[in-house]
Amino acid sequence: MIKTLTPTLPAITILQEQINGDKFAEDVAFGLSQNPKSLSSKYFYDERGSRLFEDIMKLPEYYLTNCEQEIFDTYKDEFLDIAKDKPFCLVDLGAGDAAKTTTLLQHFTKEEAQFQYIPIDISKEITTELISKVNNDYPSLPTEGVVGDYFEGLNWLKQNIHERKLVLFMGSNIGNFDKVTVISFLQKMWNALSDGDLLLIGFDLKKDPKTILAAYDDSQGITAEFNYNLLRRINAELGGDFQLDKWKHYASYNPITGAVESFLVSQAAQKVHIAAIEQSFHFHAFEAIHTEYSFKYSLPEISELARLSNFHPLKNFYSGDGYFVDIIWMK
Repeated sequence: MIKTLTPTLPAITILQEQINGDKFAEDVAFGLSQNPKSLSSKYFYDERGSRLFEDIMKLPEYYLTNCEQEIFDTYKDEFLDIAKDKPFCLVDLGAGDAAKTTTLLQHFTKEEAQFQYIPIDISKEITTELISKVNNDYPSLPTEGVVGDYFEGLNWLKQNIHERKLVLFMGSNIGNFDKVTVISFLQKMWNALSDGDLLLIGFDLKKDPKTILAAYDDSQGITAEFNYNLLRRINAELGGDFQLDKWKHYASYNPITGAVESFLVSQAAQKVHIAAIEQSFHFHAFEAIHTEYSFKYSLPEISELARLSNFHPLKNFYSGDGYFVDIIWMK
């Protein structure tokens, strides 16, 4: 019999559903009014976008998935040893389909750990599917899904979860924050946790620039489709008239700053109207919309992030090729 905490929460909590459309419109209007223009990467993840990202993670060029899966397979015993001294909540921040987390769920339940599972994701559809799968595969495991973005999820954790937490923030998701907002995010993470809580956080390390760039501009064009999905969402949900054949995906990498940046580049002078906000936007030929950062880090830079956000590093876990590291920090 698996030892678990007593479930006290409903299956899914919706934090964002009622305001998502208005917030999406507001953020699009703001981003396309800037110079240079931008769109928030969090809007990649509707149902179609989430599935495209699952496809990206399976690409041979996208080394990050295999690196982190290797770490989880190799060190799952050590992860549990660090957390298992008392009952805990395994919090999966940005869970997606939880493919890598499944390794921990299988191992933790096999070892009869006392824990409950809380995946947090911005996609209601993906979260609903995940909760159904977890309930089917681990019927004795208390599971609560939360639909919202990172910040909403952190606020919910602070208000509702009082047991010890092991928070998973994997896949180099930390790289999606620029060098200013990453500190603010980590400080919010610190504030949402209690003394003794743990954060397992993944960092993609600096390496051969060609290896990095290939992961964000794959030969099958799936990453490009992931970017185009932003424009499809605007068309479908906000009444936009973006013509996708007039846009090209472009990615770049700066080995000094560690920044991979993704763009959608206009192939001609054009005007786009968005009905929901009653605005039109003019684009010059080859003008770009910035869509995403993905920062890569050196070990000294990671140590500085921990220091600035008041976390105490416990241990580093590296992939065999040295491309990727998962680190456990403690508050």
